[in-house]
Order: sequence, then C-alpha cells, then structure tokens
Amino acid sequence: MTFHTVARVASILIVSLALALPARAVSLLRDADMEYALAQVAAPVLKAAGLSASRTKILVVNDSSLNAFVISNDAIYIHSGLISRMDSAAMLQAVIAHEAAHISNGHITRRITNLGNARTAATLGQALAILAAAAGAGEGAVAIGIGAQSAAQRNFLSHTRAEETAADQSGARYLRSAGIDLGGMLDVFRLFRGQEVLSASRQDPYVRSHPLSRDRLRTIEGFAAAYGNSATATWDYWFTRAKGKLTSFTRRPSWTLNRLGESGYRDIALMREAAARHKNSQTRRAINAIDKAIALRPQDPFLYDLKGQILMETRQFAAAANTHGRAVQLRPNDGLLQAGYGRALLASGNVSAALPALEQARRIDFRDGSMLRDLSVAYAKSGQRGMASLITAERYALRGRLEDAGIHAKRATGLLPEGSGPWQRAQDVLLASERAEKRKKRR
Repeated sequence: MTFHTVARVASILIVSLALALPARAVSLLRDADMEYALAQVAAPVLKAAGLSASRTKILVVNDSSLNAFVISNDAIYIHSGLISRMDSAAMLQAVIAHEAAHISNGHITRRITNLGNARTAATLGQALAILAAAAGAGEGAVAIGIGAQSAAQRNFLSHTRAEETAADQSGARYLRSAGIDLGGMLDVFRLFRGQEVLSASRQDPYVRSHPLSRDRLRTIEGFAAAYGNSATATWDYWFTRAKGKLTSFTRRPSWTLNRLGESGYRDIALMREAAARHKNSQTRRAINAIDKAIALRPQDPFLYDLKGQILMETRQFAAAANTHGRAVQLRPNDGLLQAGYGRALLASGNVSAALPALEQARRIDFRDGSMLRDLSVAYAKSGQRGMASLITAERYALRGRLEDAGIHAKRATGLLPEGSGPWQRAQDVLLASERAEKRKKRR
C-alpha cells in the first residue's frame, strides 16, 4: 500500500478528498490489492442490489472510528476502523448491503437533488466533481469531498429511521439473494448496540448517521431465523486479505508479527510479514517473505506491486520498475498498479516511459493525488510546462485548495493551445476557482 500526502506510513496511499467546508480533511487509503479484495467481497451484494460491481467502488477512509457511508451513487466509503473491528466477510458484506440499499432505494439521489438549490450545494464535492468531469466520469462523483466534522456532512449523511428500516430490509434481501449469512448483519448491529446510550460526543459516527433501535435489531433477528445460515467461505479469503493488508500497514510492526498465525492463509501471512519487516527497515527479510508469497501465487499482480513498493522505498529504482512492470503485465487496467509502475519509471529516470503509464493511470482512476503529482513532474521533466501546470491545478482541486488550483489553471491556459482538450480542462478548474472566490467574498 502507498499513503499519499505525507509518507506517514510506508505503502498505503492516503488521498485527501476535496474540502470546501471549514472542517478537517477526509482521507482515503488507496491500495490496489486491498481495493481488489474488497471488490471481490462486495460483488455478490452489489449484483443483488442491482448495482454495477465494476462502477461502484468500495473505498476505505483513513479514520479509526466505526463508520460507513454513501454520498454518491458510485462509491461506498468504509472507515478503516470499522474494517479492523470486523471478524468475517459476512459482517463487511452486511455493511455494504445496507449502504447499497441507500443507493438503490434512491436515498442519496433524493438528497443530492434536495441540496441542489441550497447555498452549500456548490461547495459539496465541487473540486472532485471538476476532476470527475475531466476524467469522463460525468456527475457520479459530485458531493464526494466533504468535511468529516461539518454540520453539512451530518445533515447530508443522517438517515431517517424510515430510511434505515427500508435499508435494513433491502440489505437483508440482497444478502439472502447472494447466499450470504445474515448472522453478519446481526454481528454488526451488536457491535453498535451499546453506542446509543453514550453522549453524542462519544458515539461513533455510524450511530449518529444511522440511528439504531431495538426494533431494527429484532426485525433482522427475525429475518436471520427465517432464512437460516449460509456459507461465506468463498469470500472469507478476500476479507482476510483486505483486513490483513490494512492492519499490517496501519498497526505497529510488532503487533503484526505477533499475529501472523491468525491470518489463516500462508500467502496472506507472508504478505503481512513482508509489510512489517519493511516497516522495521529489515529489507532483506521483507524481500524474502514477499518472494515466498509470490512463489505460492506467481500470477498475483498485487504481490509484485508490494515487492515493487519495498524496492522503491529502499531506492532500488530500476528493480522496482521491473517488478511493477510485471504487476501491470498481469493486470493492465488497474489505475493504482499503473500509477506505481509510472512512479518507479520516473524515479529510475525513464521519463519517456513514465509519462504514458501515468496518463493511463489518470484515465483509469482520477482520484489518485499521488499519481497526479508524479504526472505533473513527468510533464515538467519532458518540457511540457502547460500540461505540468494543468495537472498541478487538478491535483490542488482534488484536495479542495481551489485558490491554488486557480493559480496553476490560469498559468496552464496561457501555455496550452487555445480550444484544446487540456486547455478546456484548465478553464473548468479556473472557472470553479473564480466562483469559489466570489462566494467567499459574499460571506
């Protein structure tokens, strides 16, 4: 995994979401392996909900509290703290089913529509919406970037009890249709059951945005009793892998090394050991562990990705580029893998090869701020100053820094051919920056 913004933790990507409201940033943990594993767990649930598994991403928020939410129709956000507290794939699938129900039942679409005429509507996710449009994603990403502690967020995310009951019932049907044990939903309810007696300041966000009740718990108990239990072993591997990857990079190395035997799968234990050894600067032992994992799964692109990260972060750039190249060969349409390959090529001095790899990564997944930083550097090193300024403007827009985005967008419009696609992208960012400045002055 690679964390963006600062190298606070080796190998998970932290991407700050756009902020237009005065609140702390929401950051995403981006990792190709983890997101693929989560997609495997989510796929049967999303299919049962009538949603596209390829278009509805499961993204992890860098927050230790217990929460999950949806603020657009193309992504479900789950806090890292909630995943870390779960014990089974069925629990994670229950949360995904519930959030998918909010999408399928029209709760989010209705809320976005209602916000359309509100004064705060333009600020909710405006910067990310600009990038979504530039990337061809249409309006799906509108309202993604919001402050985690803001009143606007609480109002947007807070569901009525009627919506919650409807989501429970729909979610239970999705799980049943997918052949997933409803006991996981009961386990999630029990995880939060004691929260409602706490003061609002001590409650986890999930309870405030998803009000619980004993009636809801009894209803799901009735569903579970009527439907019986189903096997979830098919998805347990991918849940264990996602959780193992997450915790190995967010917990202390000693914590991970003491729990390798809990993984249940040899390749996951070796992957976690490699991550922990790397964090302890035990490079040789880290490479040895990841090589053993690759020997067990030689066609697994994500194990090569992790090895590439270890090599990159120990400044073995040429070897890292070769290893990331192997990951991309095995899975060419993964934006995060392409970004890792482009980053390694750039670090090794091969700018001409890095540029197309990073552009491909941008076309696949525009949300990756670290990739945008690398892409701007690649354009600058190749003498394309206009494109470097454009990508920098988009990167600042992604982080909600519209004033800085406007400065670079203005520079880009003066350097790019007027009327070209990149010039129009710069105009879009510049216009958004100017509108934000006008609203700021009116306050």
